[in-house]
Amino acid sequence: MQIKIAASILAADPTQLGNEIEKVERAGIDLIHVDVMDGHFVPNLTMGPFIVEGVKKNTSIPLDIHLMIENPEKYIESFTRKTGKDDIITFHIETTDDPLSVINLIKSQGLKAGVAMNPDTDAQTVKKLLKSIDMLLIMTVHPGFAGQSFIKDVCSKLKKLREIAPENLDIEVDGGIKPETISEAASAGANVFAAATSIFAKSDYKEAIKELRQIAQENCNLFVKN
Repeated sequence: MQIKIAASILAADPTQLGNEIEKVERAGIDLIHVDVMDGHFVPNLTMGPFIVEGVKKNTSIPLDIHLMIENPEKYIESFTRKTGKDDIITFHIETTDDPLSVINLIKSQGLKAGVAMNPDTDAQTVKKLLKSIDMLLIMTVHPGFAGQSFIKDVCSKLKKLREIAPENLDIEVDGGIKPETISEAASAGANVFAAATSIFAKSDYKEAIKELRQIAQENCNLFVKN
């Protein structure tokens, strides 16, 4: 499995966002992770379509747009107009009764589609969607704020889903990802890692990304062997 590190700009300096994105791009990041929160589905407000547009103008790195919003189908087109074919939009399974229609809507706009799930959400809710999506995002914290502690119990669900998922499906983990926790997520089957403070709180972004990637690759290989 290809290891991908996504820089979560929720932890970047908002007054220097363009410079921060440029720095992680030079440092070798694979994805720019953009958290979109509406203050309803999660208790926080963050970036909207205009910020996504600005981010897109500042990088050639694919965007990993994580919609933590209610009624995502109402806003998909607002985001797809600001993005490109290499970008992915991920919405939460908990926010819709018809996830397949949201997946199809995203794909009809020429983007990749992902489904996210909260730590307490049962694996069965996404099982039937695994062949229809480009990425599964499993939250390893309760969504809403950066800097939370990694929830280890999620790894058992992650492992079960990796075992039944298509071989080429990206599985991302988001929340509390740092050198001390990325090994557990990788050994359970994750290959995409959204990292926030473990990159942006460091003085050397390149070294931070390199360390995360190396640990993930070593433990991802252990999962494959098992």
